[in-house]
Amino acid sequence: MLDSLNSAAPLYDDLIPGGSHWSFIMRRGHVLRLIDETGGANVGMLMYNPENPLERYNMPDTLKNQHTFLLTRGHVLLSDMGRVFASVIRDDLGWHDTVSGTCNAELVEKRWGKKTYQQAHNHYHRNGFTSFLNELAKYGLGKKDLTANLNWFSKVQTDDDGNMAFDANHSHAGATVDLRFEMDTIVVLHTCPHPMNPASEYPSHPVRYQLFKAAPVDADPCKLASPEATRAFANTALYHLFQ
Repeated sequence: MLDSLNSAAPLYDDLIPGGSHWSFIMRRGHVLRLIDETGGANVGMLMYNPENPLERYNMPDTLKNQHTFLLTRGHVLLSDMGRVFASVIRDDLGWHDTVSGTCNAELVEKRWGKKTYQQAHNHYHRNGFTSFLNELAKYGLGKKDLTANLNWFSKVQTDDDGNMAFDANHSHAGATVDLRFEMDTIVVLHTCPHPMNPASEYPSHPVRYQLFKAAPVDADPCKLASPEATRAFANTALYHLFQ
């Protein structure tokens, strides 16, 4: 079963406050669980290979190779070298955005006003762009290393004319996503607002993350979902052959 971790105790458990950022290295063979604590969360995510940070999450290949506009259970997250960073093995929502990018300081100030650390201390208005840069700096990375990011718990639909619309009621309290990592991966997160969120007040929703040991991968639906996914798993296995 893809979602076989329901009764397992996490190896680690922590909470990322709303409007914050964090990063860590996920080891292959482990699962990262993300939980929307209160509903309405957005989690921006970037991924890099810690051994070669030039290898990073590739949004165009992830979507076109799986013939999809959204991410959900059964999809894999591909690097720009044709390997699998992670597989989506559980998803309570059925739709996550990976095309809309992230908010920046100008957008946040225009939509929700400027609130500095001096004014609000830890509740000041952070933005996704700066949050990503702050975390990337911990690994010697910077603005040139930014790529298209994922937005977990967020849904953006298009109409027949190609207009994009944000679904403000998409994610509920307790909604969960499990990502099984197939490679060691630098994971960069923020809980800043989605750039299309129309809320009148600055959205600040906490997200819990938990770490688990993954079950061995055999005849896995993510691995067998498409010929492209199967090839990506083979590329990943070759990469790990002499490690």
